[in-house]
Amino acid sequence: MKTTTDLQRRKLLKYTAIGIAGAVTYPSWTQAAGELVRVNKPSTDFLPDVEIELTMNTAEAAILKGEKTRVWKITGKVIKGDSGVLDNNEGTYLAPTLSFKKGQKVRLILNNDLPAQSILHWHGLHVPANMDGNPMYAINRGETYIYEFEILNRAGTYFYHSHAHGVTARQVYSGLAGLFIVSDDQEQALHLPSGNLDVPLVIQDRSFDGQNQLVYSANMMQRMQGFLGDQILVNGRPDFALPVATRAYRLRLVNGSNSRIYKLAWDDGTPMTVIGVDGGLLEKPEQHAYVMLAPGQRRELWVDFSKREIGAELTLRSLQFDIDMHSGMGMMGHGMMGHGHGMMGGMMSASSLTLGSDYPILKIRVAKKEQGDNTLPKTLTPIAELHAKNAANAGKPKTIALSMAHMSALLNGRSYKMDDIQPDEIIPVNSLQLIEFDNGFDGGMHGMMDMPHPMHLHGEQFQIVKREVSAHVTDNYATVSSGLINSGWQDTVLVMPGEKVTILKPFNDFKGLFMYHCHNLEHEDMGMMRDFLIK
Repeated sequence: MKTTTDLQRRKLLKYTAIGIAGAVTYPSWTQAAGELVRVNKPSTDFLPDVEIELTMNTAEAAILKGEKTRVWKITGKVIKGDSGVLDNNEGTYLAPTLSFKKGQKVRLILNNDLPAQSILHWHGLHVPANMDGNPMYAINRGETYIYEFEILNRAGTYFYHSHAHGVTARQVYSGLAGLFIVSDDQEQALHLPSGNLDVPLVIQDRSFDGQNQLVYSANMMQRMQGFLGDQILVNGRPDFALPVATRAYRLRLVNGSNSRIYKLAWDDGTPMTVIGVDGGLLEKPEQHAYVMLAPGQRRELWVDFSKREIGAELTLRSLQFDIDMHSGMGMMGHGMMGHGHGMMGGMMSASSLTLGSDYPILKIRVAKKEQGDNTLPKTLTPIAELHAKNAANAGKPKTIALSMAHMSALLNGRSYKMDDIQPDEIIPVNSLQLIEFDNGFDGGMHGMMDMPHPMHLHGEQFQIVKREVSAHVTDNYATVSSGLINSGWQDTVLVMPGEKVTILKPFNDFKGLFMYHCHNLEHEDMGMMRDFLIK
């Protein structure tokens, strides 16, 4: 529990960070009774097309048979605009699904009725810094935060979730996460499967006690690994089964887990047809034997059931894969972070579903005959390719070393602080930057353990330039490499042990603080998170 003094210190840190950001001037703060208090007022010159009120509160959800589960739930109501923009996902712990069109102006009024500070981050959206959900804007119980921004993103499957400093993992695990879906004219002109044929599938792992209550353990070993639940939920439901017709479907896969990485494949060996990634549709459909899905990532599939018989079943599984841990603890047991071989496998995970093991995710049943257009377009949407030669730092990429050392999760040897912008973290606005994520590529000792890190950058999305892999991890890397999709616009990239991934990221339009961090939420909470200052 945070004391009053702790909360005052947190607010003072926020105030300091606001000063550092310079361009961040909203919301305003005032001094009252010795504390900094937020003054929330809608902008008089912002005229929203859609206005929604969101409230975070405690609730109960019927997840398993028997007693209901206590969760943290976001509910919403539309104040202005079409009521169809919001689905409260009644009966589940999932936050509302929000659906908008590119170009719409949106006002979101966030009320905190939780017994804790919190704030929401719009994962993947290109919005002003003060609308992005930086932890410095966390609000207390009884406070309100007003977001106002225009939807600038292309059509795609986006994500939103709690981003409170030090407790993001626990709050997301408790239910503070939902979908943010954007459409645009280019996408709609393709006539992809829509309505009931367009199905979001949020994949999460959870653990429950004998009274159906969520169990979240944050002992040091599990924080270093990332918390793993022992039961897979899809759209907030266990043993999820999707009835389908003999039609083509669009499946939007979202990894909403704290730390679990999935290697997704159909159990009958049918290739996976990928049409979209984090930042929307690809230029052309791609076929993969399997697809890797790290926390925070999204992948869209086109699946044709028209040639399947009534009663046929298809299972989506997460297949076995290996993760190399060649230093420190990794020497104690090969595969300990993979499919559970070695002494450390059981010690590090209380879950019966060890990372990299084989288990089912969901079942699809063909329930009825139905005619329809099952044609997949050969081309989807154009994507302007970024070129390294156009980067402001083309001759000197910005390197970010990922490490787990001395029970800490670090970026370039630094842990997160709200007021700690370093010279190499200051970036000119409207510039293109070449960035390398180095996860032990040189083969050196990068810390106590080498682990995969799904690296997420706030703000505008990026393109992957190349992946480089150390020779000593080649065999293990081969168990995941074919499922790493490098095309299209992305906001979260999985960086495997012994790998260096180079990306090109634009920093356009908005000044202020934009975070970069590991989306293994336990790693983020441990400090594997920093701010870029765009100025």
